[in-house]
Amino acid sequence: MFRKDHFHKGLWSQGGACSFLRHDVDQPALKVVAGVDECDVCGLFQHVPHLRPGHVLSCARCGNTMARRRRTSEIGGPLVFCLSALALYIVLLVSPLMTLNIYGRENMVTLMSGPLEMARQGYGSIAILVALASVLMPGIVLVCMTLILYGASRDEMPRWVRPLLAWYEKLRPWSMVEVYVIGLLVAYTKLVDLALVILQPGVYLLGGLMVMMAAMDSAFDADMIWRHRSVTRRPGLGMYMAEGRALPPEKHMLSCHACGLVFVARGPVDDERDMGDCPRCGQILRRRKRNSLQAAMCFLVAAFIFYIPANMLPVMAFVKVGHGHPSTIISGVIQLWEAGLYFLALLVLFASITVPVLKVFLLALMIGCECRGRASHKVLKRLTGLYKVVVFIGRWSMIDVFMISILAAVVRFGFMASVTAELGVVFFALVVVLTIFAADLYDPRRMWDAAGYNRQGLGHSRQGGEEDVTELRDMEPEKA
Repeated sequence: MFRKDHFHKGLWSQGGACSFLRHDVDQPALKVVAGVDECDVCGLFQHVPHLRPGHVLSCARCGNTMARRRRTSEIGGPLVFCLSALALYIVLLVSPLMTLNIYGRENMVTLMSGPLEMARQGYGSIAILVALASVLMPGIVLVCMTLILYGASRDEMPRWVRPLLAWYEKLRPWSMVEVYVIGLLVAYTKLVDLALVILQPGVYLLGGLMVMMAAMDSAFDADMIWRHRSVTRRPGLGMYMAEGRALPPEKHMLSCHACGLVFVARGPVDDERDMGDCPRCGQILRRRKRNSLQAAMCFLVAAFIFYIPANMLPVMAFVKVGHGHPSTIISGVIQLWEAGLYFLALLVLFASITVPVLKVFLLALMIGCECRGRASHKVLKRLTGLYKVVVFIGRWSMIDVFMISILAAVVRFGFMASVTAELGVVFFALVVVLTIFAADLYDPRRMWDAAGYNRQGLGHSRQGGEEDVTELRDMEPEKA
């Protein structure tokens, strides 16, 4: 039978859809620390003041944005954008994107045409990836957001909202509508010289969906949803009021990777020890991500190996009237440049060539910094900022994959003109996915740990710390 610790996050944890498969585990003695948050990139625990609308909370050590209060309504603002995006998405599923006309013969492409054509050509893995990122995931995240906002609008928020929100934040990066829009734009520029291209209503619906989802993300404040309801009361779980007191030793504290709730234990906590389930979101509690260094290194090495054939092998072949030749990623960039489309050429060059190399290099630099165990505060602060950039730009390398799927779907005229995917696109897609996984699994807090910056809490004094250690060891469980 499945167990929840077989997964990166507790899929079968409390409150999940399949909670009947959950195995009961002993819950270690923990107290919730009120008024304290942990920076998720440098690991500093610090007191959190009350934020008013429009205010931003930054980490006192690395400058990372820890919280941001929106000026819009907590529920109404994102709900309006979410419902608008959901309506556009439903109509988009049955609307054509563009029509290609060659000597009176027409082909029409929809959102599903690309994945279906890639599957027909024998690239089932690429078809699944394109369908997930451009068709399924946008719908899934919009439905999740609708359910989350509905549950949060009720006076008593349902129990299932919290694990759903944890999974939403993990799945949201895989919804790549904005990347698909750029891929569609690049495909359009390659087609205008080939035949008559007619843009259909789906293009405008897709652009509207991109704008609505971006506005929804901007208006949504996940932290306000997490704080909607008090912590679930469980036997042995109490509150540690940190206001006006020195923070406990850093080794005694941990935070939930999903919802950010901070806990303190009676004794030091091992970095990768399973501390049970978070009482607020149901995810597994650990101080640091499990095997983050080894996992990130494995994915990086694999991505580097696949990057070589991804650039050496052709990614697609364009044939017109029986003549044509396969093209690589760099040859596609050259064609855009020669056509005078300098902006798109630079965009594809950056997204498909520069970004994968940059991600591998920067993550390797962070891993090396952690293994070396010595780094100045200035270097660590810069690397922490670069890590956020790596996470943000990771999915933009999918532009070429989307562009090839669109071209293969619309240019299907047999001997007259056709576009077929080549083996290089498989290796390139693997590089993109592996680097995304590497960045997600790596824990940047370990760089600060290795350099000795996370040995004690902010404002922790030796005398106050000894008193708090004694109190934590002797404290009795109490109700929250």
